[in-house]
Amino acid sequence: MIGDKTILVTGASSGIGKAAAQHLAKLGARVVIVCRNEQRGEPALRDIRRRSENSSVELLTADLGSQEQVRKLVRKFLQSHDRLDVLINNAGLYLSKRTVTDDGIETTFAVNHLAPFLLTNLLLDTLKVSSPSRVITVSSEAHRRGTIDFEDLCMERRYNWIDAYARSKLANVLFTHELARRLEGTGVTTLALHPGVVATRIWNRNNNPLNYLLRIFKLFYISPRKSAESIVRLATAPEFAAVTGKYFNRDREVRSSRASCDMELARRLWDVSEEMTGL
Repeated sequence: MIGDKTILVTGASSGIGKAAAQHLAKLGARVVIVCRNEQRGEPALRDIRRRSENSSVELLTADLGSQEQVRKLVRKFLQSHDRLDVLINNAGLYLSKRTVTDDGIETTFAVNHLAPFLLTNLLLDTLKVSSPSRVITVSSEAHRRGTIDFEDLCMERRYNWIDAYARSKLANVLFTHELARRLEGTGVTTLALHPGVVATRIWNRNNNPLNYLLRIFKLFYISPRKSAESIVRLATAPEFAAVTGKYFNRDREVRSSRASCDMELARRLWDVSEEMTGL
């Protein structure tokens, strides 16, 4: 049982995040779900509490594309929690057209990489005092086609939604490798995973040029509940307690892409990410 654990899950209003939060709550954990707004968050909160029969589930709201809102999220969390046993960086998106956040950063990169980078760093002290603790970041097999171009990190010259998504997912794995190196000896471990090709709301966008094909492929996707089981195992199972800096396809450890294992690239991305988030 994990009834003494406090776990924070981002992107928990639907899909994998909601399924993982529900599973963790059913196991007895104190779960904090992060959703973009109350309109989507409140129904998710009620549903998770009802299905898990656990009232120790709470909601925090934040637009993760806004660095100020990420900082406010951390302040709100720390007002009522002095420990964090597991941080699950699950929230993610893709956009068929290029947009920028209020911080002037391409939105896919901002939400998928910089938000978990900033959130994790702001919570590191709490994770350390709560050790042994874990950071789980949801990446994707799409990271294998990703590249990091520091001369055009936000794709101002040429934007392609597949490349933008792949870049952000590669950044997730590079972040995990570098975070593991920096946390060595602290009792905080960190893993990245591909949760499977999952039938979630991320694919339900009217402006997706591949909507027709995706509706067909979606028939073969695994369910959010099944995929969430992998996240829950990596977050709680004793056999993963000492495993860090690794990449998993669901709950099976596999070698990530060659680019993701470039530690000089990982260190440079970390430094650039610090600059972009003002850390």
